[in-house]
Amino acid sequence: MPYPCPAKPEGNEDRMHRRRLGRELEVSAIGLGCMGLSGLYGPIEERAAIALIREAVERGCTLLDTADLYGFGQNERLVGEAIRPVRDRVVVATKFGNIRDARGRPAVCGRPEYVRRACEASLARLGVEVIDLYYLHRVDPEVPIEDTVGAMAELVREGKVRFLGLSEAAAATIRRAHAVHPITALQTEYSLWTREAEGEILGTCRALGIGFVAYSPLGRGFLTGTIERIEPNDRRAEHPRFAPENLARNRVLLGPLRAVAARRGATPAQVALAWLLAQGPDVVPIPGTRSSARLLENLAATEVALSADDVAALAAAFPPGAAAGARYPEAQLAFVGR
Repeated sequence: MPYPCPAKPEGNEDRMHRRRLGRELEVSAIGLGCMGLSGLYGPIEERAAIALIREAVERGCTLLDTADLYGFGQNERLVGEAIRPVRDRVVVATKFGNIRDARGRPAVCGRPEYVRRACEASLARLGVEVIDLYYLHRVDPEVPIEDTVGAMAELVREGKVRFLGLSEAAAATIRRAHAVHPITALQTEYSLWTREAEGEILGTCRALGIGFVAYSPLGRGFLTGTIERIEPNDRRAEHPRFAPENLARNRVLLGPLRAVAARRGATPAQVALAWLLAQGPDVVPIPGTRSSARLLENLAATEVALSADDVAALAAAFPPGAAAGARYPEAQLAFVGR
């Protein structure tokens, strides 16, 4: 039997379409990425962040995405506090394995003994008895994926985790992992200006019946069409695509997106999300936001009807590789696609 999508509160008139990740896990068509609620893109007061998460749930958003690295545990604690009164209506997804070494540099860890420690720590921070979807955040090249996923599968058997996922994994790694235990979802960056997952990665997921969770579906805000410059204290200042010279070149790409949005009476962000939804019923975007208005805008993207010509025109306007600059700083880019 499928794991049911949490019921909406009585009297809520908002509608949210549903999609299935893998063969059993049903979630809202658009989820909420919670990373930005821990100050990475600017400050937000904790009570406001909790209120935003609860508003998302009231509006029918059931998939909440966090990770133990976000805020070094603070984000999980925040999500845990927010879902306390609505736990039975949400699918909680969190991730492990993306760490910092003793010098604060990006590193990964997929050792079996670490899997268990990380899970138990996340359960405690979230204040839940079970994690609905548990991802390996980055693949550890020093540990066979079979060993890492084998340890994750033990958590499923013990009832601490319901479903397993991978993030930013290569096609061969996905196949090897799935042979050990069914993988329900792959979470990888995917948007109009980041389309590397198309082809082998997405094809492998579909061949194996694995859902695809698209993080940064708005290109870290770029596809909203509102970014003129990045402040020095903004995490995006570290990303090559947001360097002033690259940002200026990338903004030229936005013309066709704005044109489709104008024709459809929608915003560029809504059209960018609708384009992702049109890529297949197995694709679930998880945009993040710190704003209630943006939250409602994003969730309303499920009602934007794009024609086949719209979808094709947008794909042509944002061909793979069109973006100027890498999507991650070099130190982080080394950990994707393994």
